[in-house]
Amino acid sequence: MVLGEIRFLRERKSGRTSSSLEREKGRGGGEMGRLFVVTLEGKIYSCKHCRTHISLSEDIVSKSFHCRHGKAYLFSKVVNVTVGEIEERMMMTGMHAVCDIFCVGCGSILGWKYETAHEKSQKYKEGKSVLERFKIAGPDESRYWVGHETPIGSSDADDV
Repeated sequence: MVLGEIRFLRERKSGRTSSSLEREKGRGGGEMGRLFVVTLEGKIYSCKHCRTHISLSEDIVSKSFHCRHGKAYLFSKVVNVTVGEIEERMMMTGMHAVCDIFCVGCGSILGWKYETAHEKSQKYKEGKSVLERFKIAGPDESRYWVGHETPIGSSDADDV
């Protein structure tokens, strides 16, 4: 499954694309295609490893989430990611069906996506993605570093 505006296309022509980043990617059945990566404009959050664009600051829903490595942000929209298998996880705010999300540029895990929230008060999270600040670069190219005061082991929002 692929999120955002990523499209796998069969090469029908030997023509060129206007995409700023493309790479050959093998697909099932021996077909080859091109992975078209969306280029965002504005205040961009990107993968800290390969700089692939992931989301915009205007898509931040909350900055009060936490994960193993410290802070995490809830985004309403992300691009250039693939998702893993859906699994049930007990978070600080209850049971959720979630799937890990990975950068299409380098395969790094960036966070998770909420598929289903079982508690009514948590339904606002459904369809949204959490990006761990430790794994992304901010709009000003800043990176978040884990400090000694970071609570290790938490994996959800501090809802107030």
